[in-house]
Amino acid sequence: MLTPDIIDKTPSTHLESLQNLPNSFTTPDGTKDKRPKALVIGAGFGGLASAIRLSVRGYNVEVIEKLDAPGGRAYMHHQDGYSFDAGPTIITAPFLLEELWTLCGKKMSDDVILKEMSPFYRIRFYNGQTFDYCGDTQAMCKEIAKFDANDIPGYYKLMAAADKCKHLGFEQMGDVAFDGYKDLLKALPSFAKMKAWNSLYSLVASHIKHPLLRVAFSFHPLLIGGNPFSVTCAYSLIHSLEKTWGVHSAMGGTGAIVKGLAGLLHGLGVKIRYNSAVKQIRIENGNACGVELKAISEKEPGERLNSDIVVCNTDSAWTYKYLIAPEHRKHWKDSRIDKGQYSMGLFVWYFGTNKMYPDVPHHMMLLTKRYKELLNDIFKKHHLADDFSLYLHRPTATDPSLAPAGCDTFYALAPVPNLDSHTNWPEKSEQFRRSIQEHLESTVLKDLGKHIVTSKVTTPLDFQNRLCSYKGAGFGLEPLLTQSAVFRPHNRSEDIAGLFMVGASTHPGAGVPGVLMSAKALEKVIPHASTLR
Repeated sequence: MLTPDIIDKTPSTHLESLQNLPNSFTTPDGTKDKRPKALVIGAGFGGLASAIRLSVRGYNVEVIEKLDAPGGRAYMHHQDGYSFDAGPTIITAPFLLEELWTLCGKKMSDDVILKEMSPFYRIRFYNGQTFDYCGDTQAMCKEIAKFDANDIPGYYKLMAAADKCKHLGFEQMGDVAFDGYKDLLKALPSFAKMKAWNSLYSLVASHIKHPLLRVAFSFHPLLIGGNPFSVTCAYSLIHSLEKTWGVHSAMGGTGAIVKGLAGLLHGLGVKIRYNSAVKQIRIENGNACGVELKAISEKEPGERLNSDIVVCNTDSAWTYKYLIAPEHRKHWKDSRIDKGQYSMGLFVWYFGTNKMYPDVPHHMMLLTKRYKELLNDIFKKHHLADDFSLYLHRPTATDPSLAPAGCDTFYALAPVPNLDSHTNWPEKSEQFRRSIQEHLESTVLKDLGKHIVTSKVTTPLDFQNRLCSYKGAGFGLEPLLTQSAVFRPHNRSEDIAGLFMVGASTHPGAGVPGVLMSAKALEKVIPHASTLR
Protein backbone atom coordinates (compact mmCIF):
# COMPACT_ATOMS: atom_id res chain seq x y z
CA MET A 1 0.00 0.00 0.00
CA LEU A 2 1.26 3.47 -0.78
CA THR A 3 2.72 5.47 2.07
CA PRO A 4 1.67 9.10 2.50
CA ASP A 5 5.13 10.66 2.31
CA ILE A 6 3.98 13.59 0.22
CA ILE A 7 5.48 17.05 0.62
CA ASP A 8 3.46 20.23 0.09
CA LYS A 9 4.50 22.24 -2.92
CA THR A 10 3.12 25.69 -3.47
CA PRO A 11 2.22 26.97 -6.93
CA SER A 12 4.86 29.68 -6.66
CA THR A 13 7.68 27.13 -6.41
CA HIS A 14 6.63 25.52 -9.69
CA LEU A 15 5.82 28.83 -11.34
CA GLU A 16 9.34 30.13 -10.68
CA SER A 17 10.77 26.96 -12.21
CA LEU A 18 8.53 27.22 -15.26
CA GLN A 19 9.45 30.85 -15.84
CA ASN A 20 13.09 29.82 -16.31
CA LEU A 21 12.23 27.65 -19.31
CA PRO A 22 12.34 28.80 -22.95
CA ASN A 23 8.93 29.65 -24.34
CA SER A 24 9.58 30.60 -27.93
CA PHE A 25 8.88 27.99 -30.62
CA THR A 26 9.02 28.09 -34.41
CA THR A 27 5.73 27.85 -36.31
CA PRO A 28 5.42 26.06 -39.68
CA ASP A 29 5.76 29.37 -41.56
CA GLY A 30 9.08 30.07 -39.83
CA THR A 31 7.86 32.75 -37.42
CA LYS A 32 8.25 32.57 -33.67
CA ASP A 33 5.25 31.44 -31.65
CA LYS A 34 5.56 33.31 -28.36
CA ARG A 35 3.02 31.16 -26.55
CA PRO A 36 4.35 28.70 -23.94
CA LYS A 37 4.50 25.20 -25.40
CA ALA A 38 2.59 22.30 -23.81
CA LEU A 39 3.05 18.70 -24.90
CA VAL A 40 0.20 16.35 -23.99
CA ILE A 41 1.04 12.64 -24.00
CA GLY A 42 -1.98 10.52 -24.87
CA ALA A 43 -5.16 11.34 -26.80
CA GLY A 44 -7.63 9.67 -24.47
CA PHE A 45 -10.47 11.61 -22.85
CA GLY A 46 -8.08 13.14 -20.30
CA GLY A 47 -5.52 14.20 -22.90
CA LEU A 48 -8.06 15.64 -25.32
CA ALA A 49 -9.85 17.55 -22.56
CA SER A 50 -6.54 18.86 -21.18
CA ALA A 51 -5.38 19.97 -24.62
CA ILE A 52 -8.61 21.94 -25.11
CA ARG A 53 -8.34 23.64 -21.72
CA LEU A 54 -4.65 24.46 -22.19
CA SER A 55 -5.19 25.87 -25.67
CA VAL A 56 -8.00 28.10 -24.44
CA ARG A 57 -5.70 29.28 -21.63
CA GLY A 58 -3.14 30.50 -24.15
CA TYR A 59 -0.76 27.57 -24.61
CA ASN A 60 0.67 26.31 -27.88
CA VAL A 61 -0.43 22.68 -27.53
CA GLU A 62 0.61 19.51 -29.30
CA VAL A 63 -0.76 16.05 -28.52
CA ILE A 64 1.42 12.96 -28.85
CA GLU A 65 -0.46 9.68 -29.37
CA LYS A 66 0.99 6.18 -29.63
CA LEU A 67 -1.98 4.72 -31.53
CA ASP A 68 -3.16 5.51 -35.05
CA ALA A 69 -6.28 7.34 -33.85
CA PRO A 70 -7.49 9.18 -30.73
CA GLY A 71 -9.36 7.63 -27.82
CA GLY A 72 -6.89 5.62 -25.77
CA ARG A 73 -9.09 3.30 -23.71
CA ALA A 74 -12.00 4.88 -25.60
CA TYR A 75 -10.52 3.89 -28.99
CA MET A 76 -12.99 2.62 -31.57
CA HIS A 77 -12.38 -0.62 -33.48
CA HIS A 78 -13.82 -1.10 -36.96
CA GLN A 79 -13.95 -4.64 -38.30
CA ASP A 80 -15.92 -6.27 -41.12
CA GLY A 81 -18.49 -3.47 -41.19
CA TYR A 82 -19.01 -3.50 -37.40
CA SER A 83 -17.96 -0.72 -35.00
CA PHE A 84 -16.90 -1.47 -31.44
CA ASP A 85 -16.25 0.98 -28.62
CA ALA A 86 -13.09 -0.38 -27.02
CA GLY A 87 -13.88 0.67 -23.47
CA PRO A 88 -16.15 3.27 -21.84
CA THR A 89 -19.73 3.17 -23.06
CA ILE A 90 -21.67 4.76 -20.18
CA ILE A 91 -21.79 8.56 -20.12
CA THR A 92 -22.88 10.30 -16.92
CA ALA A 93 -22.56 13.98 -15.98
CA PRO A 94 -22.61 15.02 -19.67
CA PHE A 95 -22.29 18.67 -18.64
CA LEU A 96 -18.56 18.00 -18.18
CA LEU A 97 -18.34 17.32 -21.90
CA GLU A 98 -20.59 20.26 -22.77
CA GLU A 99 -18.14 22.54 -20.90
CA LEU A 100 -15.42 21.68 -23.41
CA TRP A 101 -17.57 22.66 -26.38
CA THR A 102 -18.60 25.86 -24.59
CA LEU A 103 -14.94 26.77 -24.03
CA CYS A 104 -14.53 26.57 -27.81
CA GLY A 105 -17.62 28.68 -28.47
CA LYS A 106 -19.59 25.72 -29.77
CA LYS A 107 -22.46 23.41 -28.80
CA MET A 108 -21.87 19.71 -28.23
CA SER A 109 -25.21 18.91 -29.87
CA ASP A 110 -23.77 20.16 -33.17
CA ASP A 111 -21.27 17.29 -33.13
CA VAL A 112 -22.58 14.64 -30.73
CA ILE A 113 -26.08 13.32 -30.05
CA LEU A 114 -26.55 11.76 -26.62
CA LYS A 115 -29.52 9.52 -25.86
CA GLU A 116 -30.62 8.83 -22.30
CA MET A 117 -30.97 5.17 -21.47
CA SER A 118 -34.12 3.72 -19.94
CA PRO A 119 -33.42 1.54 -18.10
CA PHE A 120 -29.84 2.54 -17.42
CA TYR A 121 -28.98 -1.15 -17.45
CA ARG A 122 -30.55 -4.52 -16.74
CA ILE A 123 -29.03 -6.74 -14.07
CA ARG A 124 -29.54 -10.48 -14.62
CA PHE A 125 -28.76 -12.65 -11.63
CA TYR A 126 -27.55 -16.24 -11.75
CA ASN A 127 -31.10 -17.52 -11.04
CA GLY A 128 -32.60 -15.69 -14.02
CA GLN A 129 -34.20 -12.86 -12.01
CA THR A 130 -33.70 -9.41 -13.47
CA PHE A 131 -33.54 -5.90 -12.06
CA ASP A 132 -33.98 -2.92 -14.38
CA TYR A 133 -31.96 -0.09 -12.84
CA CYS A 134 -33.11 3.43 -13.75
CA GLY A 135 -33.39 6.96 -12.39
CA ASP A 136 -37.12 6.98 -11.72
CA THR A 137 -37.87 6.49 -8.03
CA GLN A 138 -41.28 4.86 -8.49
CA ALA A 139 -39.94 2.45 -11.10
CA MET A 140 -37.04 1.56 -8.81
CA CYS A 141 -39.41 0.85 -5.93
CA LYS A 142 -41.37 -1.53 -8.16
CA GLU A 143 -38.14 -3.32 -9.08
CA ILE A 144 -37.14 -3.58 -5.41
CA ALA A 145 -40.57 -4.94 -4.51
CA LYS A 146 -39.98 -7.86 -6.91
CA PHE A 147 -37.36 -9.01 -4.41
CA ASP A 148 -38.44 -7.55 -1.05
CA ALA A 149 -40.67 -4.52 -0.55
CA ASN A 150 -39.28 -4.16 2.97
CA ASP A 151 -36.09 -2.76 1.40
CA ILE A 152 -37.84 0.25 -0.15
CA PRO A 153 -37.31 2.51 2.91
CA GLY A 154 -33.65 1.47 2.93
CA TYR A 155 -33.39 2.49 -0.73
CA TYR A 156 -34.50 6.02 0.15
CA LYS A 157 -31.90 6.19 2.92
CA LEU A 158 -29.19 4.86 0.62
CA MET A 159 -29.98 7.46 -2.02
CA ALA A 160 -29.88 10.21 0.60
CA ALA A 161 -26.39 9.05 1.57
CA ALA A 162 -25.42 8.94 -2.11
CA ASP A 163 -26.66 12.50 -2.62
CA LYS A 164 -24.53 13.66 0.30
CA CYS A 165 -21.47 11.92 -1.15
CA LYS A 166 -22.11 13.44 -4.58
CA HIS A 167 -22.26 16.91 -3.06
CA LEU A 168 -19.22 16.49 -0.82
CA GLY A 169 -17.07 14.19 -2.94
CA PHE A 170 -17.90 15.14 -6.53
CA GLU A 171 -19.18 18.70 -6.54
CA GLN A 172 -16.86 20.04 -3.84
CA MET A 173 -13.71 17.95 -4.33
CA GLY A 174 -13.80 16.52 -7.87
CA ASP A 175 -11.72 19.27 -9.45
CA VAL A 176 -9.55 20.03 -6.41
CA ALA A 177 -6.00 19.10 -7.35
CA PHE A 178 -5.03 17.82 -3.85
CA ASP A 179 -1.56 19.24 -4.21
CA GLY A 180 -0.53 18.47 -0.64
CA TYR A 181 -1.65 17.95 2.92
CA LYS A 182 -3.17 21.43 3.19
CA ASP A 183 -5.79 20.31 0.65
CA LEU A 184 -6.32 17.11 2.63
CA LEU A 185 -6.84 18.98 5.88
CA LYS A 186 -9.46 21.17 4.24
CA ALA A 187 -11.24 18.07 2.98
CA LEU A 188 -11.18 16.07 6.23
CA PRO A 189 -14.56 17.40 7.47
CA SER A 190 -16.16 16.26 4.22
CA PHE A 191 -14.55 12.82 4.47
CA ALA A 192 -15.87 12.60 8.03
CA LYS A 193 -19.41 13.56 6.98
CA MET A 194 -19.33 10.83 4.32
CA LYS A 195 -17.84 8.34 6.80
CA ALA A 196 -15.44 7.61 3.98
CA TRP A 197 -13.56 4.98 5.99
CA ASN A 198 -16.49 2.58 5.49
CA SER A 199 -16.65 0.42 2.39
CA LEU A 200 -19.28 0.90 -0.28
CA TYR A 201 -20.69 -2.56 0.34
CA SER A 202 -21.01 -1.92 4.08
CA LEU A 203 -22.96 1.27 3.38
CA VAL A 204 -25.34 -0.60 1.07
CA ALA A 205 -25.71 -3.48 3.55
CA SER A 206 -26.61 -1.07 6.34
CA HIS A 207 -29.71 -0.02 4.39
CA ILE A 208 -30.54 -2.97 2.09
CA LYS A 209 -31.13 -6.49 3.47
CA HIS A 210 -31.98 -8.73 0.48
CA PRO A 211 -28.72 -10.35 -0.71
CA LEU A 212 -29.40 -9.85 -4.42
CA LEU A 213 -30.44 -6.23 -3.91
CA ARG A 214 -27.20 -5.67 -2.01
CA VAL A 215 -25.39 -6.82 -5.13
CA ALA A 216 -27.52 -4.61 -7.39
CA PHE A 217 -26.70 -1.51 -5.37
CA SER A 218 -23.03 -2.19 -4.68
CA PHE A 219 -21.39 -3.40 -7.91
CA HIS A 220 -20.95 0.12 -9.35
CA PRO A 221 -17.31 0.66 -8.22
CA LEU A 222 -16.35 -2.14 -10.61
CA LEU A 223 -17.10 0.35 -13.39
CA ILE A 224 -14.10 2.38 -12.20
CA GLY A 225 -11.81 -0.46 -11.17
CA GLY A 226 -12.72 -0.88 -7.50
CA ASN A 227 -13.75 -3.79 -5.29
CA PRO A 228 -17.08 -2.85 -3.59
CA PHE A 229 -15.87 -4.56 -0.41
CA SER A 230 -12.72 -2.39 -0.28
CA VAL A 231 -13.36 1.02 -1.85
CA THR A 232 -14.68 3.93 0.17
CA CYS A 233 -18.42 4.41 0.49
CA ALA A 234 -17.87 7.86 -1.04
CA TYR A 235 -18.33 6.08 -4.38
CA SER A 236 -22.03 5.74 -3.60
CA LEU A 237 -22.00 9.11 -5.36
CA ILE A 238 -22.23 7.13 -8.62
CA HIS A 239 -25.87 6.35 -7.76
CA SER A 240 -26.57 10.05 -7.35
CA LEU A 241 -24.68 11.03 -10.51
CA GLU A 242 -26.77 8.61 -12.53
CA LYS A 243 -30.04 9.64 -10.92
CA THR A 244 -29.33 13.38 -11.27
CA TRP A 245 -27.99 13.54 -14.81
CA GLY A 246 -29.00 10.18 -16.25
CA VAL A 247 -27.02 7.52 -18.12
CA HIS A 248 -26.43 8.36 -21.75
CA SER A 249 -25.04 6.72 -24.83
CA ALA A 250 -23.70 8.54 -27.87
CA MET A 251 -25.06 7.94 -31.33
CA GLY A 252 -22.12 6.59 -33.26
CA GLY A 253 -20.71 5.15 -30.05
CA THR A 254 -18.43 6.75 -27.49
CA GLY A 255 -15.98 7.08 -30.37
CA ALA A 256 -18.23 9.82 -31.74
CA ILE A 257 -17.46 11.90 -28.64
CA VAL A 258 -13.74 11.28 -29.12
CA LYS A 259 -14.05 12.35 -32.75
CA GLY A 260 -15.90 15.49 -31.66
CA LEU A 261 -13.19 16.40 -29.14
CA ALA A 262 -10.49 15.87 -31.76
CA GLY A 263 -12.50 18.14 -34.05
CA LEU A 264 -12.51 20.86 -31.39
CA LEU A 265 -8.73 20.64 -31.19
CA HIS A 266 -8.47 20.88 -34.96
CA GLY A 267 -10.56 24.06 -34.79
CA LEU A 268 -8.18 25.44 -32.18
CA GLY A 269 -5.19 24.69 -34.38
CA VAL A 270 -3.90 21.97 -32.05
CA LYS A 271 -1.94 19.21 -33.76
CA ILE A 272 -2.40 15.55 -32.78
CA ARG A 273 0.61 13.50 -33.78
CA TYR A 274 -0.39 9.83 -34.19
CA ASN A 275 1.76 6.68 -34.31
CA SER A 276 4.23 8.44 -32.01
CA ALA A 277 5.29 6.56 -28.89
CA VAL A 278 7.17 8.43 -26.18
CA LYS A 279 10.48 6.87 -25.14
CA GLN A 280 11.15 9.22 -22.24
CA ILE A 281 10.15 12.51 -20.70
CA ARG A 282 13.13 14.84 -20.88
CA ILE A 283 14.14 16.56 -17.66
CA GLU A 284 16.69 19.32 -17.20
CA ASN A 285 17.49 21.00 -13.89
CA GLY A 286 14.50 19.26 -12.30
CA ASN A 287 12.07 20.56 -14.95
CA ALA A 288 10.16 18.64 -17.60
CA CYS A 289 11.34 20.23 -20.85
CA GLY A 290 9.92 17.94 -23.52
CA VAL A 291 9.91 14.35 -24.71
CA GLU A 292 11.99 11.98 -26.76
CA LEU A 293 10.00 9.80 -29.14
CA LYS A 294 10.79 6.18 -29.90
CA ALA A 295 12.77 5.89 -33.11
CA ILE A 296 11.50 3.88 -36.05
CA SER A 297 14.89 2.16 -36.22
CA GLU A 298 16.99 1.18 -33.21
CA LYS A 299 20.02 2.58 -35.02
CA GLU A 300 18.56 6.07 -35.16
CA PRO A 301 17.91 8.49 -32.28
CA GLY A 302 14.34 9.36 -31.51
CA GLU A 303 12.98 12.80 -32.33
CA ARG A 304 13.16 15.31 -29.49
CA LEU A 305 10.33 17.74 -28.86
CA ASN A 306 10.79 20.76 -26.61
CA SER A 307 8.14 22.27 -24.36
CA ASP A 308 7.57 24.40 -21.29
CA ILE A 309 5.29 21.83 -19.66
CA VAL A 310 4.36 18.19 -20.21
CA VAL A 311 0.91 16.77 -19.42
CA CYS A 312 0.61 12.98 -19.20
CA ASN A 313 -2.65 11.21 -19.96
CA THR A 314 -0.72 7.96 -19.73
CA ASP A 315 -1.00 5.53 -16.84
CA SER A 316 0.82 7.27 -13.98
CA ALA A 317 2.60 4.16 -12.67
CA TRP A 318 3.85 3.34 -16.17
CA THR A 319 4.89 6.96 -16.71
CA TYR A 320 6.95 7.20 -13.55
CA LYS A 321 8.47 3.73 -13.85
CA TYR A 322 9.30 3.64 -17.56
CA LEU A 323 9.31 7.20 -18.94
CA ILE A 324 11.23 9.01 -16.18
CA ALA A 325 14.75 8.11 -15.07
CA PRO A 326 14.99 6.92 -11.43
CA GLU A 327 17.26 9.76 -10.36
CA HIS A 328 14.42 12.23 -10.97
CA ARG A 329 11.91 10.36 -8.78
CA LYS A 330 12.08 11.10 -5.07
CA HIS A 331 8.50 10.06 -4.29
CA TRP A 332 7.53 7.69 -7.08
CA LYS A 333 10.39 5.26 -6.70
CA ASP A 334 10.08 1.78 -8.21
CA SER A 335 9.55 0.26 -4.77
CA ARG A 336 6.59 2.53 -4.05
CA ILE A 337 5.05 1.92 -7.45
CA ASP A 338 5.39 -1.85 -7.04
CA LYS A 339 3.73 -1.80 -3.60
CA GLY A 340 0.58 -0.11 -4.90
CA GLN A 341 -2.68 -2.04 -5.08
CA TYR A 342 -3.90 -1.99 -8.65
CA SER A 343 -7.32 -2.38 -10.18
CA MET A 344 -8.49 -5.54 -11.86
CA GLY A 345 -7.76 -6.45 -15.44
CA LEU A 346 -10.35 -6.64 -18.20
CA PHE A 347 -11.09 -9.40 -20.67
CA VAL A 348 -13.18 -7.98 -23.51
CA TRP A 349 -14.68 -10.00 -26.32
CA TYR A 350 -16.01 -7.94 -29.24
CA PHE A 351 -18.28 -9.76 -31.65
CA GLY A 352 -20.81 -9.10 -34.37
CA THR A 353 -23.78 -11.26 -35.33
CA ASN A 354 -25.69 -11.64 -38.57
CA LYS A 355 -29.01 -11.38 -36.73
CA MET A 356 -30.44 -9.09 -34.05
CA TYR A 357 -31.34 -9.94 -30.45
CA PRO A 358 -34.08 -7.38 -29.66
CA ASP A 359 -34.72 -8.73 -26.15
CA VAL A 360 -31.24 -7.69 -25.01
CA PRO A 361 -31.01 -4.03 -23.85
CA HIS A 362 -28.16 -1.63 -24.58
CA HIS A 363 -26.47 -2.26 -21.19
CA MET A 364 -26.78 -5.55 -19.31
CA MET A 365 -24.99 -7.15 -16.37
CA LEU A 366 -24.96 -10.95 -16.12
CA LEU A 367 -23.87 -11.90 -12.62
CA THR A 368 -22.58 -15.22 -11.37
CA LYS A 369 -23.70 -16.76 -8.07
CA ARG A 370 -20.43 -15.94 -6.32
CA TYR A 371 -20.04 -12.26 -5.50
CA LYS A 372 -17.58 -11.55 -2.69
CA GLU A 373 -15.75 -14.80 -3.35
CA LEU A 374 -15.23 -13.97 -7.03
CA LEU A 375 -14.06 -10.46 -6.16
CA ASN A 376 -11.58 -11.94 -3.69
CA ASP A 377 -10.25 -14.16 -6.47
CA ILE A 378 -9.84 -11.14 -8.74
CA PHE A 379 -8.52 -8.47 -6.38
CA LYS A 380 -6.85 -10.32 -3.52
CA LYS A 381 -5.84 -13.80 -4.68
CA HIS A 382 -5.10 -12.75 -8.29
CA HIS A 383 -6.61 -16.01 -9.42
CA LEU A 384 -8.47 -16.49 -12.71
CA ALA A 385 -11.56 -18.42 -11.67
CA ASP A 386 -13.68 -20.64 -13.87
CA ASP A 387 -16.79 -18.52 -13.29
CA PHE A 388 -17.22 -14.84 -14.17
CA SER A 389 -19.64 -11.95 -14.24
CA LEU A 390 -20.18 -10.00 -17.45
CA TYR A 391 -21.10 -6.58 -18.70
CA LEU A 392 -22.82 -7.16 -22.04
CA HIS A 393 -22.89 -4.13 -24.33
CA ARG A 394 -25.30 -4.09 -27.28
CA PRO A 395 -25.08 -0.55 -28.75
CA THR A 396 -27.17 -1.47 -31.79
CA ALA A 397 -30.16 -1.49 -29.42
CA THR A 398 -29.87 2.30 -29.64
CA ASP A 399 -27.88 2.89 -32.83
CA PRO A 400 -28.30 0.24 -35.58
CA SER A 401 -25.72 2.06 -37.74
CA LEU A 402 -22.92 0.43 -35.71
CA ALA A 403 -23.51 -2.86 -37.55
CA PRO A 404 -24.69 -3.87 -41.04
CA ALA A 405 -28.46 -3.82 -41.54
CA GLY A 406 -30.26 -6.51 -39.56
CA CYS A 407 -27.15 -7.29 -37.48
CA ASP A 408 -25.94 -6.61 -33.94
CA THR A 409 -22.71 -5.34 -32.43
CA PHE A 410 -21.71 -6.59 -28.96
CA TYR A 411 -18.96 -6.69 -26.46
CA ALA A 412 -18.82 -8.89 -23.38
CA LEU A 413 -16.51 -7.61 -20.64
CA ALA A 414 -15.37 -9.78 -17.75
CA PRO A 415 -13.42 -8.39 -14.79
CA VAL A 416 -10.36 -10.61 -14.33
CA PRO A 417 -7.16 -10.41 -12.26
CA ASN A 418 -4.46 -8.06 -13.48
CA LEU A 419 -1.12 -9.48 -14.60
CA ASP A 420 -0.12 -10.29 -11.03
CA SER A 421 -2.08 -13.48 -11.70
CA HIS A 422 0.63 -14.58 -14.18
CA THR A 423 -2.12 -15.92 -16.42
CA ASN A 424 -0.77 -17.13 -19.77
CA TRP A 425 -3.25 -15.16 -21.83
CA PRO A 426 -2.02 -16.24 -25.29
CA GLU A 427 -2.71 -19.81 -24.20
CA LYS A 428 -5.82 -19.16 -22.06
CA SER A 429 -7.65 -16.52 -24.10
CA GLU A 430 -9.61 -18.69 -26.51
CA GLN A 431 -10.71 -21.10 -23.79
CA PHE A 432 -11.96 -18.19 -21.68
CA ARG A 433 -13.74 -16.62 -24.66
CA ARG A 434 -15.39 -19.96 -25.43
CA SER A 435 -16.68 -20.18 -21.85
CA ILE A 436 -18.21 -16.71 -22.19
CA GLN A 437 -19.84 -17.68 -25.47
CA GLU A 438 -21.34 -20.83 -23.95
CA HIS A 439 -22.70 -18.85 -21.00
CA LEU A 440 -24.31 -16.27 -23.28
CA GLU A 441 -25.82 -19.02 -25.44
CA SER A 442 -27.39 -20.63 -22.37
CA THR A 443 -28.83 -17.36 -21.04
CA VAL A 444 -29.62 -14.41 -23.32
CA LEU A 445 -28.11 -15.07 -26.78
CA LYS A 446 -29.57 -18.34 -28.02
CA ASP A 447 -27.64 -20.09 -30.82
CA LEU A 448 -25.00 -17.35 -30.66
CA GLY A 449 -22.28 -19.54 -32.16
CA LYS A 450 -24.28 -19.98 -35.37
CA HIS A 451 -24.53 -16.24 -35.93
CA ILE A 452 -21.09 -14.82 -35.07
CA VAL A 453 -19.51 -13.30 -38.17
CA THR A 454 -16.68 -11.24 -36.67
CA SER A 455 -14.74 -11.48 -33.41
CA LYS A 456 -11.91 -9.79 -31.54
CA VAL A 457 -10.48 -10.25 -28.02
CA THR A 458 -8.38 -8.07 -25.72
CA THR A 459 -6.81 -9.20 -22.44
CA PRO A 460 -4.83 -7.54 -19.64
CA LEU A 461 -1.75 -8.28 -21.74
CA ASP A 462 -3.13 -5.97 -24.44
CA PHE A 463 -3.74 -3.27 -21.83
CA GLN A 464 -0.07 -3.52 -20.87
CA ASN A 465 1.44 -3.74 -24.35
CA ARG A 466 -0.92 -1.51 -26.32
CA LEU A 467 -2.12 0.99 -23.72
CA CYS A 468 0.97 1.02 -21.47
CA SER A 469 -1.10 0.13 -18.42
CA TYR A 470 1.05 -1.04 -15.51
CA LYS A 471 0.34 -4.70 -14.65
CA GLY A 472 -2.35 -4.62 -17.33
CA ALA A 473 -4.70 -2.98 -14.82
CA GLY A 474 -7.73 -1.51 -16.53
CA PHE A 475 -7.99 1.57 -14.28
CA GLY A 476 -4.58 2.17 -12.68
CA LEU A 477 -4.38 2.17 -8.88
CA GLU A 478 -7.47 0.74 -7.21
CA PRO A 479 -9.57 3.62 -5.78
CA LEU A 480 -9.03 2.73 -2.13
CA LEU A 481 -9.27 5.53 0.43
CA THR A 482 -5.51 5.20 1.01
CA GLN A 483 -4.96 5.57 -2.75
CA SER A 484 -7.31 8.50 -3.32
CA ALA A 485 -7.09 12.29 -3.23
CA VAL A 486 -3.69 13.35 -1.84
CA PHE A 487 -2.56 9.69 -1.69
CA ARG A 488 -3.10 9.22 -5.43
CA PRO A 489 -0.54 10.46 -8.00
CA HIS A 490 -1.00 14.23 -8.02
CA ASN A 491 -2.25 16.23 -10.98
CA ARG A 492 0.94 18.25 -10.51
CA SER A 493 3.91 15.91 -10.18
CA GLU A 494 5.34 15.68 -6.69
CA ASP A 495 8.79 15.09 -8.18
CA ILE A 496 9.23 17.19 -11.29
CA ALA A 497 8.33 20.81 -12.02
CA GLY A 498 6.42 21.32 -15.24
CA LEU A 499 5.05 17.76 -15.26
CA PHE A 500 1.32 17.20 -14.82
CA MET A 501 -0.93 14.11 -14.72
CA VAL A 502 -4.48 13.52 -15.91
CA GLY A 503 -6.57 10.43 -16.54
CA ALA A 504 -7.88 7.41 -14.69
CA SER A 505 -4.74 6.76 -12.65
CA THR A 506 -4.48 10.21 -11.09
CA HIS A 507 -6.92 12.28 -8.99
CA PRO A 508 -9.91 12.07 -8.88
CA GLY A 509 -9.87 8.65 -10.57
CA ALA A 510 -11.35 6.50 -13.31
CA GLY A 511 -14.60 6.75 -15.21
CA VAL A 512 -15.39 9.38 -17.83
CA PRO A 513 -16.51 12.00 -15.25
CA GLY A 514 -13.41 11.43 -13.14
CA VAL A 515 -11.06 11.66 -16.11
CA LEU A 516 -12.71 14.86 -17.35
CA MET A 517 -12.50 16.31 -13.82
CA SER A 518 -8.77 15.54 -13.74
CA ALA A 519 -8.33 17.77 -16.78
CA LYS A 520 -10.39 20.46 -15.09
CA ALA A 521 -8.19 20.20 -11.99
CA LEU A 522 -5.22 21.23 -14.10
CA GLU A 523 -6.57 24.76 -14.14
CA LYS A 524 -5.88 24.91 -10.39
CA VAL A 525 -2.18 24.02 -10.76
CA ILE A 526 -1.06 25.11 -14.24
CA PRO A 527 -0.48 28.86 -14.55
CA HIS A 528 -2.23 30.80 -17.27
CA ALA A 529 0.00 31.10 -20.31
CA SER A 530 0.11 34.88 -19.99
CA THR A 531 2.13 34.54 -16.76
CA LEU A 532 4.90 32.69 -18.59
CA ARG A 533 5.40 35.11 -21.47
